[in-house]
Amino acid sequence: MTAARPAARPAVRTTGATEATRPAPARDFQVFRPALPQAARRAPHRMVFTGDADGRCEVFTWDSRTAAARQVTSRPHGTLRCAVGADGTVWWFDEDSDGRGRWMLQDFGGGPDTPALAGLPAGRPRGLAISDSGTAAIGLAEGPGLAEEGGRAEGRGPAEGPGLAVHLGPPGGRVEHVVRTGYPATLVDIAPNGGLLAVTGGSGSAHAAVLLRPDGHVVAVLPGCDEALWPLGFRTAPGAAPGTAPGTTTGAGAAPGTSGPASAPELLLVVRSGDGYRLATWTPERGLRRHAWCAFDTEMTARWYPGRRQALVRRNRGGRSELYRADLDRAVLEPLRVPPGAVLDAVPREDGDVHYLWTDALTPPVAVSSRGTPLPQPMADPPRVPGRALEVWTPGPDGDAHTLLTVPEGARAPYPTVFLVHGGPGEHDRDAYDPAVHSLVASGLAVARVNYRGSTGYGPRWRDAWREGVGLTQVADLAAARDHLVRDGLADPGATGLWGTSWGGYLVLLALGTRPELWQAGVAVKPVADYPMAHRDGTPRLRALDERLFGGTPLQAPERWARSSPLTYAARVRAPLLVVAARRDAKCPPAQVESYLAALRGHGVPYESMWLGTGHDGLDGRDHLKVLRHSLVFLSRHLNGPGPGRNDPNRTATTRS
Repeated sequence: MTAARPAARPAVRTTGATEATRPAPARDFQVFRPALPQAARRAPHRMVFTGDADGRCEVFTWDSRTAAARQVTSRPHGTLRCAVGADGTVWWFDEDSDGRGRWMLQDFGGGPDTPALAGLPAGRPRGLAISDSGTAAIGLAEGPGLAEEGGRAEGRGPAEGPGLAVHLGPPGGRVEHVVRTGYPATLVDIAPNGGLLAVTGGSGSAHAAVLLRPDGHVVAVLPGCDEALWPLGFRTAPGAAPGTAPGTTTGAGAAPGTSGPASAPELLLVVRSGDGYRLATWTPERGLRRHAWCAFDTEMTARWYPGRRQALVRRNRGGRSELYRADLDRAVLEPLRVPPGAVLDAVPREDGDVHYLWTDALTPPVAVSSRGTPLPQPMADPPRVPGRALEVWTPGPDGDAHTLLTVPEGARAPYPTVFLVHGGPGEHDRDAYDPAVHSLVASGLAVARVNYRGSTGYGPRWRDAWREGVGLTQVADLAAARDHLVRDGLADPGATGLWGTSWGGYLVLLALGTRPELWQAGVAVKPVADYPMAHRDGTPRLRALDERLFGGTPLQAPERWARSSPLTYAARVRAPLLVVAARRDAKCPPAQVESYLAALRGHGVPYESMWLGTGHDGLDGRDHLKVLRHSLVFLSRHLNGPGPGRNDPNRTATTRS
């Protein structure tokens, strides 16, 4: 729910189609994104999703009536973003290696690609929405690059500018209107009648939810400074009968459960209130309404049921997920049955069907329909995880820290253990399959995933508990969890390592420098390494996030920034270290990684480094696999000595990117 550096983990495997529709590739890896297919509103059997194509992420169509898939895109570095129009038209984003590009259209059955809007400039995508009335709204970041603002942009492409431009027009037509903001923001949605836009500048910002007309007039501003809020989307109109125009209703009244005319826009939100979270709605007539009957003590998100005044609520608690149907007319919350584990994505359909992507620590993701609709499966032949799943709760000053522990089968405790550190910081590890866990366990290493203070999924107090400072609080929790596992005879005190990506990589470097006596190896992938420089060179949204964490800029609070920067402790690193960085990374820029590596060299600290020519989130499975294998060999060499039950470090799970 917050702006964060996403912790994309190394490569895994999926097909995006059944074995009958696409033959298995002749290689040992595939890629997939943990997201469900998107279904066309007026033709729900027509779906669009991203799946594997020769080790790249590409866009596919799926026809649930025939269980047939068709590849839409084929680009050298893959294609990540896609959407589907109400009739099944495929939208896909044609981006370059710096993440800038344009939206394109293709018919569901195939044919030439055409620009989504003529006259649309290239830019970084910041949201896409299509109204029932036929207006497309395309959000692009714009404004001066960081170099023009006084920052450095060495070693990377054009950076995100300070503003958002929303381009409006009919799909396949020309841009008719452009709405601009003067602050970093993302387009959330467009009302069904096309008369209102919702944008967000971040859940805790002064522009948490802003409602604008297509002419740029601001209708309402909902700040998130006192209580954070997350705008989620407008309620859609009831489905049109055959032959009726988009966005119109049928008959004399509203369909059951729709409660009122389609022309009245109603925005769904989640609001943080005190020690919990509540479902909320906003309308021009009544403003923001908090629904106290739909409240939870941990994070939640929601989606409207199409054409109904009902929402599908997904709640995360303690690393596991729950689903509910919220009826806003009756103020009733009904739990939906799902197996214990994590729901990575959930989408309600107009006929009441619910599609969700389910997994647990030992089971790769499975796409499920509550009514048995055929869905493309993430994996045609899911691999078995050769381990056992355990849980450990470690007492601490702000409550118990939750660790998800996976140990290898056939091995004896204490185990050589890798702490796989999640990023964010506003994220959390789930009781979910992870290809890195699979690969490490298959190599004879136990894996500990700690939901340190600041993680989501454990309530606002846990999320706000930063008493030791940025990063240092989280390192304290990692150290306490390590000590707990050692005391219980589960972790080998002479063979514990760290592996993290993005903000997780930052914590790896900080832990190695501040608690060098605890760790025997570390892998930091695309990390924050020199925090003040990362702030200087980073994107406006991430600068704003970090300024909230530190209570000011590096000039305003230099001691706090220096105390939490891995660069400060570079001379104290003792464990073998592998640093992986990307030359086009705008979120964890390369210059600040180079600054940290120079400090290591200056202090005579040995390290290994690996540079990728990609951005922060690569689309090519080969790069992910390269990082995965290099990291596995590195950690196994330093933690996994010869012994019973310890396996070949070159073995990798054929799983996800």
